[in-house]
Amino acid sequence: MSSNAKGAILGLIAFAVFATHDVFIKVLGETYSPIQIVFFSVLFSFPLATVFLMRDSKPGNLLPRHPWWMALRTVASVATAVSAFYAFTVLPLAQTYAILFASPLLITILAIPVLGEQVRLRRWLAVIVGLSGVIVVLRPGATDLTLGHAAAMTAAIGSSLASIVVRRIGSEERPIVMLLYPMVANFVLMGAALAFVYKPMPIEHLGLVALLAAFAWTAGRLIIAAYQAGEAAIIAPMQYSQIIWATIFGAWLFDEVIDTATIIGASIIIASGLYIVLRESNSGASATTPVLRTRSRHETGTYLRAGPLLRLMGRHPEGKTAPK
Repeated sequence: MSSNAKGAILGLIAFAVFATHDVFIKVLGETYSPIQIVFFSVLFSFPLATVFLMRDSKPGNLLPRHPWWMALRTVASVATAVSAFYAFTVLPLAQTYAILFASPLLITILAIPVLGEQVRLRRWLAVIVGLSGVIVVLRPGATDLTLGHAAAMTAAIGSSLASIVVRRIGSEERPIVMLLYPMVANFVLMGAALAFVYKPMPIEHLGLVALLAAFAWTAGRLIIAAYQAGEAAIIAPMQYSQIIWATIFGAWLFDEVIDTATIIGASIIIASGLYIVLRESNSGASATTPVLRTRSRHETGTYLRAGPLLRLMGRHPEGKTAPK
């Protein structure tokens, strides 16, 4: 088996695990606030985070070199966590994914002011077409737009902002700092808000939250293995396989039927995202490759994302050796 084929298979397995993770969010969301789910998800993730962060032998403290950028990334990650968890609770799974898949398009736009990226005509057209797909999914005027739709869009924007900040400061900040701050912020802020929404959780529901953390970390580790095995241009598009699982799980477990508008809109969004990923994989097409180096999963701060972890291991997603 070639390295790219191995990487693609690992990526597909990782995103299948992530899709299962999101099913658990939807099940728990029928009873509990997303604030409570995020809090306990982070709480159960801390032991796993500690094991991974112990790999960082680089001397130094945990103070960020770019505190304002780090604060922006942290706020964006916290907003994404609550918004995405809420969207999965109240919207059909496939529709939520379709909206979240707009993130690579938004990253391409944000790369202009944040990274100084030059976006040429073809990529602009891909972005415009992709965003039109979002409109097809949302169908303003033809259907009632709910707080769930707003939450999904907030999650897409927040995730894109958090990811682009990683590209802006990731080469200068310690990976441990990039990974730890969003988790701690989620723990503190969700813990403070927990008093207003808390419901007692029986042991079986606590077990489901523990499984949430285990699924997220297992999937994250599989994505790292995928990037270590294959090229980023091959691995990144595997994220779109989640909508297949969403369709299967939605119909099987929640009696969700994916409608024609969602199918058409999701197809447009995925085609545009794939074009941008493949376009940026060409040598010289992009100076900063914001999608390839940052996109694997919407950023929630409830688990350690692949990019900083790869840097912690001394590698970039493209397989290059990270600077010492």
